[in-house]
Amino acid sequence: MSKRLGKRTLLLPSAPAVAASAAVVGQKEGEGPLKECFDYISDDSRFGEETWEKAESRMLRQCFELSCQKAGLSPAAMDFVFAGDLLNQCVSSSFALKDSALPYFGLYGACSTMAESLTLAALLLDGGFGHTACALTGSHFCSAERQYRFPLEYGGQRCPTSQWTVTGAGSVILQSGGAGPRVTHVTPGAIVDAGIKDANAMGAAMAPAALDTLLAHFKDTGRSPRDYDAIFTGDLGALGHDLLQKLMADEGYELDCTYMDCGVLLYDLATQDVHAGGSGCGCSASVLAGHILRGMEKGVWNRVLFAATGALMSPLTAQQGASIPGICHAVVLENRRLSHAD
Repeated sequence: MSKRLGKRTLLLPSAPAVAASAAVVGQKEGEGPLKECFDYISDDSRFGEETWEKAESRMLRQCFELSCQKAGLSPAAMDFVFAGDLLNQCVSSSFALKDSALPYFGLYGACSTMAESLTLAALLLDGGFGHTACALTGSHFCSAERQYRFPLEYGGQRCPTSQWTVTGAGSVILQSGGAGPRVTHVTPGAIVDAGIKDANAMGAAMAPAALDTLLAHFKDTGRSPRDYDAIFTGDLGALGHDLLQKLMADEGYELDCTYMDCGVLLYDLATQDVHAGGSGCGCSASVLAGHILRGMEKGVWNRVLFAATGALMSPLTAQQGASIPGICHAVVLENRRLSHAD
């Protein structure tokens, strides 16, 4: 049986299952519409640490440990951990897990990292290389501001198209068997550079990558948006969400009310002063681990397409006037094992 469908989509016959998930967020995120979905909401943005970077590591470690507790597993039961964040050299993730003695893969896919980590964890389990793996991703508003923009003390003004980096983390534990939602297909993304140079319009930079991956997925599988109970992108924000709908319509695919973006869902855009919405590794990670998987467990959705997007930029490339390439990885989650014919 071939595991490849078309050019880019991979079928996972064993369909690794979600054993547990956990979402940890900061105070601002805990004041938004999804506040009931999170496992822990911190009222201290430093998470008891001395620096923003140490706070981010503490948040990631706490999220990982919570997911292990919910799964009834010791952290030592993990065959692999795939983790990533926004900081240089993925230091938040590596420092969060440096004392764990676990096989660790540090990843950087910008805001697409949750889908990237989930993809790689599922592929290794489907290949029979382990029984249990964790996908862990997070970001912190203050550490990201220091690295990518200006220290908070600078008090810089934001334009309407800018997005707010989420202080949050998501952890998903997969097992090669179980009753939870299953990963049945993955469509890895290709880098798409639309020539956008404005770091305050990342939704516009990432939307073409989301278009590319969704088109590849639908072509490879023979499916359409109507075959999914919900399609989630992240984190295009309000600007990228609307742009993707237009781009998909131009290609003959209508994205209706079942299409949502994690950066739009996480905050109340009218009252929380986040402009175009949320972004950052922790945005789609916390929405997946908190909102989406809980909805699947309750039967709100039975087949979901999770397509996290990322802006592959750095402070250095932005300072040099380079464009902002985008990428989008897509993961299909289903409440029951379905054949390709389904």
